[in-house]
Amino acid sequence: MINESLNRSVSEALRADILETMLDLYQNNIAEHTVFFKGMSDTLDAIEAQGLKWGIVTNKQERFTNPLMAALKLTDRAACIISGDTTANPNLMWNLCWLPAKKAAVKPQECVYIGDASHDIIAGKNAQMKTLVALYGYLKPSDTPETWGADALIESPNN
Repeated sequence: MINESLNRSVSEALRADILETMLDLYQNNIAEHTVFFKGMSDTLDAIEAQGLKWGIVTNKQERFTNPLMAALKLTDRAACIISGDTTANPNLMWNLCWLPAKKAAVKPQECVYIGDASHDIIAGKNAQMKTLVALYGYLKPSDTPETWGADALIESPNN
């Protein structure tokens, strides 16, 4: 009840201003507390040692993705980095799978798409990729990844 009345009392202009302030703060502090998932650094090193390519697909806007990737020293290592606003229509999730495969110059069928949301798995499957659910990702308590149809579930980047 309190949230509803507060919601009604805050103007759209004020909401937009609050959101922009929050996004500016986020952008200006993008890598302050960001760390790799445990085992991810070793996993990326192992992938690269085998001469394989890897990339990043995120719903994060480029204004946040690019500075974060630079701070983590991933920009030059990744074969591609695709942000939510990189494609003409980011709502077509399969675009976010085809585009990185194209940029990395590999066939989608030769790719493994790892995600932590059901739409990640749907997108990967629609692009004819193998799919893995990252159980170490940002799953909600109500998520049921075992029902998403992925090829496998992984507990950590080391799996």
